[in-house]
Formats: sequence, C-alpha cells, structure tokens
Amino acid sequence: MAKEKVLITVKTYPSISGKYDELVCTAGFREDGSWVRIYPVQFRKKAYTQQYSKYQWIEIDLVKNKSDFRKESFRPRTHDTEIRIIGEIKPDGDAWKDRREIVLKKVYTNLKTLISEAKNEEIGTSLAVFKPAEILKLEIKNTKREWDKDKLERLSQLNLFETKSEGKLEVLKKLPYKFSYKLKDETGTESSMMIEDWEIGQLYWNSLKRHKGYEKKACQDVRKKYIDDFAKTKDLYLFLGTTLVHHNTAPNPFVIIGVFYPKQITQTSLF
Repeated sequence: MAKEKVLITVKTYPSISGKYDELVCTAGFREDGSWVRIYPVQFRKKAYTQQYSKYQWIEIDLVKNKSDFRKESFRPRTHDTEIRIIGEIKPDGDAWKDRREIVLKKVYTNLKTLISEAKNEEIGTSLAVFKPAEILKLEIKNTKREWDKDKLERLSQLNLFETKSEGKLEVLKKLPYKFSYKLKDETGTESSMMIEDWEIGQLYWNSLKRHKGYEKKACQDVRKKYIDDFAKTKDLYLFLGTTLVHHNTAPNPFVIIGVFYPKQITQTSLF
C-alpha cells in the first residue's frame, strides 16, 4: 500500500518481547481524523532522525498487521522500514487549536456506547478519544519490579541488548507501579483504567531522580500532574485503546494509552 501520513499522538511505555525485544505501540491520526495503530516498533533502535515525538507528522510504509484482527492495526513493512518526520503541529500557546482540529473530530462520552462498538464485529472500534465527565482519583499500585526473566534471558542470548560500554542499548527499566485513572462517564458509570502512556513513565523516572530515589515523592509528583494539573485545570481527553488479548473478553477492554490536555478554551477566546 502507499505510504501513510500519520500524526503521532500515542507512544506507550516500552514492553519486552521475547521475539522482537523492546517494543513500543504507536498510534495516531490520518489527515481525515481516522485512527491508525502502528505495532511493533523498535523505537529506541531507530536512528535519531527517525525517533519521532508526539504531534509530529510521520510518513511510513505500512501493511495490515495480520496477527492483529483489530481494524486499526498496522505494522511497518519491515523492522528496517524508514520513518520520515515531515512536519509538526505546535502547541500554539497551550490552547492546541490546530491539534484539536485533527484529534477531536470524534469524541466519546459514554463508556457503554464505546464498549458496545468494540464488541460489535462490524464496527470493532479499538482506538478512541474519550472525554470523562469526572476524574475521581489517580490509583497507584505496586507491581513487579523486574521484566520477565525468561524473556530477558532469550534477549541476552540473542545479544539484542548490550551494555552501554559497548555503545548499545540497555533494556529500559520496568515501572514498579501501575497508574490508573478512576473516572465517571456522562451517565455516572465508574471505571478504572490503567495509564500506559510513555509520558507517565518518564515523569515517574525524572521525579525519582530529582528526589534522589525517594519513590513516595516521585508518586506524589505523578499524582500532582495527573490530578491537580490535568484533571482540575486542563480540558482533559483520554486516548483509549483495547488490548489484543482482552478485546473480545474483558467487560471493559480499554486502557488509557495517552492523554490530551490543552488548556480550557472559553467561549470568548474563540473569537
């Protein structure tokens, strides 16, 4: 197929695969506002000129991911497929008007409707923009602190990760906490959804470094950003995606794969 032009809005925190090593799920919008999921991407192994950021336009040769039935799922033609960065939508004073034009063409406010569309084979929605009626809290729970040892051992045997002294990548550290938003939709339905955005992981690690390894303070920083800033002061939207393994089985198959947080726009500021 022809090369796709995609506005990147989602980069999930890397996961470890015994087959492909360290993988990132990327998603974004075509110019018409339709979603596309790009997976797998060995992001940190890409040349610096191909390591895209959020809200950059990329051009990439994609093919349908035949191992993933979800309609929005594509993959690079090969792992060596070139990614060209061809533009960017700037934040324009934090109002994000130009970004809104692409991102907010279709917004869900009802979880039951969204989940129903995901379960419907003819519709099969697996990526969506969701506007919560209320964020109740940020849940922070302990999780395993190390990657799966068997997977890491297989990667080591294949020399897919080598030490910094050899000038190559070390495996990215696993987050020791799971961060989730507990929220309500427009009907008052409550749900708890895990946040898998790369951004929240980087916020945690940067805060941990600043607080000299004090995890409690690092978690407080994450809560301050995602509750006091995003939830209480910004015009918050959530990028949701289903997980492949739970798409057809979980009562709510969606997780939060990104957040969209422009400042509030008042009616007078539109003119």
